[in-house]
Amino acid sequence: MLYGIAAATSALLLAAVLAALLRLLALRFGVVERRRARAVPLLGGVAVVAVTAFVAGVGDWTDVAPLGPASGRLLVAGIGVGAFGLVVDLWSRSARLRLALQAAVVTGAAALTVPYGELGPVVGVVAVGWIVIVTHAFTSLDHADGVMGTVAVVTAFALSGCAAADVMDGLAALLSVLAAALTGFLMHNWPPARIVPGRCGALFTGFVLASAAVLVHTGREAGSSAGAGFALTAVATVDAVLVLVSRRRAGRPLLRGAPDHLVHRLRRLGVTPQGAAVVVGITGFADALVGMLIDMGWVSATAALWLAGGAGVAVLALLRIPTYGGRHVAAYGTQLTAKQQVGPRVRAHLRVSKR
Repeated sequence: MLYGIAAATSALLLAAVLAALLRLLALRFGVVERRRARAVPLLGGVAVVAVTAFVAGVGDWTDVAPLGPASGRLLVAGIGVGAFGLVVDLWSRSARLRLALQAAVVTGAAALTVPYGELGPVVGVVAVGWIVIVTHAFTSLDHADGVMGTVAVVTAFALSGCAAADVMDGLAALLSVLAAALTGFLMHNWPPARIVPGRCGALFTGFVLASAAVLVHTGREAGSSAGAGFALTAVATVDAVLVLVSRRRAGRPLLRGAPDHLVHRLRRLGVTPQGAAVVVGITGFADALVGMLIDMGWVSATAALWLAGGAGVAVLALLRIPTYGGRHVAAYGTQLTAKQQVGPRVRAHLRVSKR
């Protein structure tokens, strides 16, 4: 208990300090991303990855909170996925190439973490595909300030509780440290964000959470495992489905960025950026709570069906909100003027977000 409190506190403070330092470094070298006509430093994900790896690694090395083989592989694979995301942040390529490489890297990393011996080859392959989809969905959440981090924090805490209930202490410790690191990062990422996670942070976070969900539910009954897994990742799934259906209906390229995500539609309704992050966070908390209750057997897996029905209704309602055309699209696609630059050093790496 004392180690858990100390580890969480250390992760929170270290992530907050490191994110502030990396913000200065990103501004110094022009590693920024444009969001709504303003340049925001990247590299926030480096703070989350580095702090999570350091604090969890110290606990494992000192044998105070050993991760165990499965959680250790998960952390190493997650660091590899985060490193790939950092490469994408620094040297952006075409959307198609980036997505293909991302799918390949995440698939390879997931193949190293899925317990085929307990799941079997067929279910193991399905689990790998699910990890890839959920990881991509979490990167899609990083389209607005504070959204991905808020959803990830509540999901990590819920999964940590599930792991602790199953006496998976190493995985519970890793998820608790991740949640604390994300909380420290959110001190700088809350709207209006002073730094964003980038692909590095979003890929690392999504991969660790999706893989942890597979490990927690390995050996469970298929219905409850699927229901809990969906509930724990419902917000990211709804956002991804919403974007996919919206772009298909409008005949727009699926990989072309547009203001058609969940938060963009809330903003169209007049919700403030801070309010949108709160709404999405509360929704994520409720979904994660349902997933945790299913996991612990306190409610039946049919609760996930009610949740899926509500998610479907929400998608249909949100699709009625117009997103393409108008001043919001113009603000999304215009270039920065000289006065909107954050400083004279922000030059070469300024780019338009493709999410």
